[in-house]
Amino acid sequence: MEARKTPNWKTYLVFAFSTLIFLVLYLTPVESFAPFPVSLIQLLRAFFLMSALYILFEKLFPMEIYTKILLGLLLGALAGIIFQADIVEIKPVGTAFIRLIRMIIIPLVFASLLVGTASLGDPKKMGRIGIKTLVYYLAYTAFAILIGLVLANLIKPGTGLSGQAQAELLQNFGGELEAKVSGLAGQANTIDILLNIIPTNIFEGLTNSILLQIIFFAIFTGIALALMPGEKARPVLAFFESINEAMIRIVHMAIKIAPYGVFALIAAVVGSFGMEILLSLFKYTLVTIAGMIILNFTYPPVVKFFSGMSPMVFMKGIREPQLIAFSTSSSSATLPVTIEACTKKLGVPLKIAGFVLPIGATVNMNGTALYQGVSAVFIAQVYGIPLSIGDQLMIVLTATLASIGAPGAPMAGIMMLVIVLEQVGIPSEGIALLLGVERILDMFRTTLNITGDASAAVVIAASENELNPPNK
Repeated sequence: MEARKTPNWKTYLVFAFSTLIFLVLYLTPVESFAPFPVSLIQLLRAFFLMSALYILFEKLFPMEIYTKILLGLLLGALAGIIFQADIVEIKPVGTAFIRLIRMIIIPLVFASLLVGTASLGDPKKMGRIGIKTLVYYLAYTAFAILIGLVLANLIKPGTGLSGQAQAELLQNFGGELEAKVSGLAGQANTIDILLNIIPTNIFEGLTNSILLQIIFFAIFTGIALALMPGEKARPVLAFFESINEAMIRIVHMAIKIAPYGVFALIAAVVGSFGMEILLSLFKYTLVTIAGMIILNFTYPPVVKFFSGMSPMVFMKGIREPQLIAFSTSSSSATLPVTIEACTKKLGVPLKIAGFVLPIGATVNMNGTALYQGVSAVFIAQVYGIPLSIGDQLMIVLTATLASIGAPGAPMAGIMMLVIVLEQVGIPSEGIALLLGVERILDMFRTTLNITGDASAAVVIAASENELNPPNK
């Protein structure tokens, strides 16, 4: 391994200069720099800020990528608190990072699922792994909702919100709620959600990034290739194996800019919303996050029990996708990184990871399901609506089924929550109470979602005697 060069005094000088310039530019009102245009000042301070970050991460203290991402997350939160709304201007850096990852989602999902399905070969083995995947995901989703319901019933977060805070939240976010749930009436039918998995035009599914339709078509194409004579199927499989490998290479390139994208995204979130709205919903937020933490700590022992993998190895192996998930709030955007971590660090064969993980990015929404359970009870408590055991069992059933149709994208939980609330007669307008902290909770539940995906890949690979974990 090549020894790292010790930074010289020039590097420290450039870092100090860049830090000083961006601090001065951010702490001084932009009006003070007239007649220079505001856009120029914003561009300059963003440039010097990102330059200082680059020198810090790459020149002064070279470190592992996951350490950079974690540090970027912490520094981003600090920048959001200090510079508040001004820091939102660097959000395009984070948006560019997400777009770079999303750019490869469709070809990666299609190629990895097709190759993974075809590589399983035996249709009986395909069916066996498919059933194991769905049973694991749905059982864990129901378990997650139960944790949320138990905590919400014990702690009663909806009883602590003052009438003034409730009125303010409804007023501030009522319009946003209407915009977000408009057009959802036609999506609220569970049967329609399941039928829409089958594409009538696969090119429409590809164009509109309808992930479940793409997954459905890729699996069936993989099955067809597995049943074809080898000499006819081989050229098609070789082509998609190359596509899959190319997408993985792009992931490697994208990960290099992840610390800067994470910094920008977190800084923008904290700068936009601040801490006031979080404090007004502190009890609800605390209960939801506590439930997610409890659920998160159930994965390592489950993985240990079914696969024999050390909990430390498992958690260490997935910390990179967890940090990406936390900052992007998108299971789909994190999917390439999750596949890479499971195959390279946890020893899951690509044919199983390429089959289980893309399905998990849309079907397995454990964090979202737990959030829905807590949120439904919270809104009912705020409105003084009693929920019977039957109502709460209906929440478990509806949220489990709704999670199948939830897109792996930010704000998907809000859309699915409308379905859950309507099934038990809770006013969907109450969702407006949650929108202030939605983005913060979205980061936590997405992290939990991809942790569940990774645990499923390890457990299913072990059940097929194909897990090859690292010896450390």
